Amino acid sequence: MKGMVFTSFLEMVENKFSLSIVDQIIEGSDLPSGGSYTSVGTYDHSEMIQLIVQLSQRTSIPVTDLIITFGEYLFTQLIELHPQFLQENSTVFSFLQKVDSYIHVEVRKLYPGAELPAFEYDTSVEGTLIMIYRSSRPFADLAEGLINGCIQHYGEAINVVRENLEEGTAARFILSKAEVE
Repeated sequence: MKGMVFTSFLEMVENKFSLSIVDQIIEGSDLPSGGSYTSVGTYDHSEMIQLIVQLSQRTSIPVTDLIITFGEYLFTQLIELHPQFLQENSTVFSFLQKVDSYIHVEVRKLYPGAELPAFEYDTSVEGTLIMIYRSSRPFADLAEGLINGCIQHYGEAINVVRENLEEGTAARFILSKAEVE
């Protein structure tokens, strides 16, 4: 997992909780890296899981909620770092449908060796986008948060229904444009 994800997570924890909590979750985890991350480094995803579990224990916020919140935060960070991802996409659906074919291609150029999830898309129902997420890592909650962050960014009225296909490593997200009354 790229270090940029770790540095963004620790930044979010510091902003939403405190620097003291950051220190506590690092000290409470058994991290091969020692909790010292660089944005261009690569680290085992198990370190992220440990940090999130430690944060959950200290805040009494469920792990799932923390990961989804982090995904929302991470979306804003990715867009700040790579605004070109938004330039050609004026809607949530157009942006999300380019995750694999454009955004992940660009991410691999910036971060060679990045192991990214894969998405399949279905647009056969008008006003609906179905995304199927698959990854070797259990971060469907993170994908949900990133999708939520995208919806918040564009300000569109979109309902999201998630169906777990495999425990954390695969999920179906059904995004439907909300009817405006």
